This record gives sequence, C-alpha cells and structure tokens, in this order.
Amino acid sequence: MSQSNVLFILADQLRAISLPRYGETQIATPNLDRLAREGVTLTNAIATCPVCTPYRGMLVTGRHPQTTGHIVNSTVTRHDEISVADAFAHAGYRTAWVGKWHLHRGAWPANNVPDWVPEGRDRLGFQHWRAYNQHMVYFNGWIHQLPGQDWIQARWEGYETDALGRYAMEFMDLCRDSDEPFCCFVSPQPPHNTFLKDKSPAHYFDQLPAQLDLPPNVPENQRDACAKLYREYLAMTLAVEDMVGQLLEYLDRTGLAENTLVVFTSDHGTQGGAHGLGFWDKQQPYRESLHIPLLARLPGTLPAGRTVDALHAPVDFFPTLCSLCDVPIPRTVEGFDNARAWCGQADAPRQDAILTMNFTRKHDHFENSWEWRGVRTENHMLTRWLDGRVQLFDVAADPLQQRDLADSPAHADLRRGLETRLAALQKQRRDVLQPCDEYRCWHDAQRRVVRNAFGPLRHPESAPDWSLLT
Repeated sequence: MSQSNVLFILADQLRAISLPRYGETQIATPNLDRLAREGVTLTNAIATCPVCTPYRGMLVTGRHPQTTGHIVNSTVTRHDEISVADAFAHAGYRTAWVGKWHLHRGAWPANNVPDWVPEGRDRLGFQHWRAYNQHMVYFNGWIHQLPGQDWIQARWEGYETDALGRYAMEFMDLCRDSDEPFCCFVSPQPPHNTFLKDKSPAHYFDQLPAQLDLPPNVPENQRDACAKLYREYLAMTLAVEDMVGQLLEYLDRTGLAENTLVVFTSDHGTQGGAHGLGFWDKQQPYRESLHIPLLARLPGTLPAGRTVDALHAPVDFFPTLCSLCDVPIPRTVEGFDNARAWCGQADAPRQDAILTMNFTRKHDHFENSWEWRGVRTENHMLTRWLDGRVQLFDVAADPLQQRDLADSPAHADLRRGLETRLAALQKQRRDVLQPCDEYRCWHDAQRRVVRNAFGPLRHPESAPDWSLLT
C-alpha cells in the first residue's frame, strides 16, 4: 500500500439493484462496469442509517450517528469533529469537496435556493470547496465559488453531473501542477428526486426501453406510477454513469489512473415502491433502502474483477481509505478498517454484524414513527421497531425480503442470537430505541449538535483536539 491519490464519487439515493453490476438489466453502464472489471465489487455495502446527513456524517468522520448527533438532515456538524480531510491533509494531501455537502443547515428551511456553508470548520478541513449544502436544481444550479469569492452567487452551466465533473478535473489539474497528492470527493445529487420538471437531459430518457419492468415486491396497484418514476430515476442514473466515464477518461489521459484510488458508492437507496412504500421513500430496513453500490479500483493493490462479500458500513470508509493510502487513522474513528478485505486477502478480519437504524419519519424534522433498529449480518437482517414489530429475513436466499421468518419456529434460535447481537451493538453505542421526540435536546435552535448518546458536549464550535489525529 502507498500514498495514492483518492477520487471518491458519492451518488445520492442510488440503490445497488438499479445497476447492472448488481442485477439491473434495463440500462447499460459501461463505465461503472469497467470500474468493476478493473477493481473490486463490494456486495455487502450497507447504508446503516439510510438518510443523507446521518450517512454523510458517518462517511466524513468515521463515527456513528449516536456520536456525531446527526440523526436528521440539515444539522450542523460539530467543529471539533476530526474528518477524513483533516487526516489526509495532515499526511500531505490537498483535499477537495465538490458537489452536495448536506452536513450543515444551509438555507433553512431547506429549499431550492442558494445556500452557503461558511469557510472554516463548517467545511471540516476540506481545503478546495466547489460545493453547496443541499438543493435540487440540477440544471444551472448554485455552487460556491473558490475561496475568497464565496459571497458571489455562482451557477454552474448545464447539468449537474457534467459541471461537477469539470470542477473535479480543475481541482486535479491544480494538484498535478503543484505535484501534490489529492483526496477529492465528488458528490452529485442525482438520482435523488427533484420536484422541478427537468430531471435530466432528454437523451438519457432516449436510452431506456419503452416499457420498464419492476421487481415483484412492488404491489400491482403501484406499478404503473412507479414505472414512470423509475424512468426518471434511471435517466438520472445514466447521467451519473457518464460523469464517472468522464473522470475515468481524465485519469487515463493525465497518467493518474495507475496511482489513484477510485471509489464509487451512494449514501442510500430508494424504495421504488417496494413493500408498498412510496417510490422516493428511504429510511427502511429493506434492501432497496440499505444496499448501496460499492466499486473500488487501485491498480496493483486491489485485485481486478474480484467480488468481496465482507460487510461494509459508512463508518468503515474513513479507516479503509487511510489504510489503503498509508495515512494514519485518527483515534476518533469508530469504523472498521476493511482494507485487507478490499485487497482480497483470504485471512482478512471481518465484522460479523453491523448496527442499522432509523430515528424519524421525516428527513429534516423530529417526527415520531418509523423508529427502528436492526442488525445486519452477511446473510440475515433482523429489525426491531419501536411499535413492537420484529422482522427477520434471510437476505441471501430472499433478497426481496418477501418471507418474514420472525415467527418461524424453525428460525427461533437464529432470531434469539440476532436479538442478542443487536442488544450488544446498541449497548456499545449507548443507543436507545425511543420516540424521535426524545432526541430534540441533541440540537440547539441553530440545528447544531450539543449532545449525543454519551451526554452533553462542549460548545459546538469548539476546536478539535488535534492530538487525536494520530
């Protein structure tokens, strides 16, 4: 392992099963297929809290929602969190965030307007900033200018994925000119829903079949409406696919491909009507919400064409990226270092289970309902809901989760074992399954995190303890 560049591509609301690499047959994704062919495919990457801000908090800090305090969207990350950007900058990298951030309140209430993330610790150490907090204007949307020009209202030209690809290449050009290693996160909002009429360029719709098939766990009375929405979803997915192709071609053209770790993933999925839920619903303990794509390529380090079935949670990205690039892992990180599994080592340590969760019915607000906790193993998923329901699925044999085994006498021992494991994972995080209202005290009136599962915290704008970096 060596000090390689990092290009981390994070789509929004892209579920694994909508990509050909994970079973979809109705679109072609040659660029993502190339990435899989030249690198590794993780088949058990799980969005353990399938909502934007909680996931992004885990990704950037390597810490669980019970620690970061991110349990609903549009909350402000504490300034004393040590981020993946801090770790890589400390190791001599130049860092960048391009695209959607969603670790700040932005323009609150959230709306399709310009929204700013102030310079300083609100950006958690990312030095180069061509980003926005959260909006869903995909054509000619708003973006931060470069440092020193943040007060200027800027808009990108054209569609979001094209623009973000250009911004990422501009940043990588700067690093090439200065001969600095880089760590660049690119985060397009598509294929997330937008309430605006224009979802993606028309030519992506033209690439879709006239009639789309849906999985059998979408009820009959929802299939027509969901097929129309799935058309929009796949068109946006193809736009992301093209952006990946542009970035891979750039790495080839500039000679950076051989020394750049490329990661492609998503922050969560979408239900797509499965189990009778809304098409754009997430936050559910089902494959459609939880199972995310994860492809990674680093020539000479990650084996080409390998499939890896080790469990991978959002908190695991931080330590795994550090290990693959010889960057020290900060002592604040709670995630599991999966680098050896990514590298295909037969004796790589594995997690036997990971904690999954949802805190609220609303994305951005504290609203009781849909509170649940779950335990996910490589083959099974057990969920306990606040209302008392328990579900148990064999996700290996029944990936559409149509056969609930919770009350099956033949699976009673399995259920008891998983319930014991769930309780242990919750105890480790000091997690309590309780009504969402009980978490209001975790945030102040400015949506800053002021306490977590371990108790009250310092002022939310306190400086980090930099001694914890190594």
